[in-house]
Amino acid sequence: MATIAKLRSTRAPALGAAAGPRSPLASNDALVISGVTRAFGALRAVDDVSLSVAAGQKYAILGSNGAGKTTLFNAITGDFPPTAGRIYFFGEDITELEPHERIRKGLRRTYQSSLLFRDLTVRDNLFLAVRGVTSGRFSFLRAPSRHASTLATQELLERARLLPIANEKVANLAHGQQRQLEIGMSLAGAPRLILFDEPAAGLSPAERRELVLLLRSLPAHMSYVLIEHDLDIALRVVDAVTVMHNGRVLRSGTPSEIESDAEVQAIYMGSKH
Repeated sequence: MATIAKLRSTRAPALGAAAGPRSPLASNDALVISGVTRAFGALRAVDDVSLSVAAGQKYAILGSNGAGKTTLFNAITGDFPPTAGRIYFFGEDITELEPHERIRKGLRRTYQSSLLFRDLTVRDNLFLAVRGVTSGRFSFLRAPSRHASTLATQELLERARLLPIANEKVANLAHGQQRQLEIGMSLAGAPRLILFDEPAAGLSPAERRELVLLLRSLPAHMSYVLIEHDLDIALRVVDAVTVMHNGRVLRSGTPSEIESDAEVQAIYMGSKH
């Protein structure tokens, strides 16, 4: 992949330096973040961050707690718009768009805390996710078995590997199954890019293996950006990585470059790496 080759041929930036993104209108990038800053009073939770995610690329943003990763996600989705900088989604400036408008353009996100309807079944949660991004989202009528939304729900059950528990109530699911369901819901409506916020948090070893299989099974054309503390998972399921520190970019490169970088090892990975 051209983007990976470019990363390999360029030394990762020094602490606090970010490689400038390509021109959003002249590239095939799914996401371009250009000089984005998010301040809360005197605190700059995200400070002049720039990066590019190519169409179809799988990308990870790593860093310790307080590095600014989730705040950056909030800026991308519009939950907390940036106080400086611009955000481009497939060449379109979305910096000023409302969150629901970004969703309509194909941007999706999962959150650290589960946002599920616990008293409904897995199938019903997926169905609501499907209806939420369609023109019939305000209809209270139950869709027939051959309705497009019903068929799309069935497809999500299969793609997210949830078919065996389709009729289970969410309240009865294991934590890993709930995280799996959230990923399935984020796939509703043919998303173009998904932001996964720590999908492996709290998972057992078996659930982590299932998560890796699920992420690897996503369509090649679909881009995603992953925030993750579990480096063993993150570095196995992405093409490129940015490491953040104190709200700024510390390093950007391939998984092998990041894993072997001495400064990244010292700050994030510990002596065992």
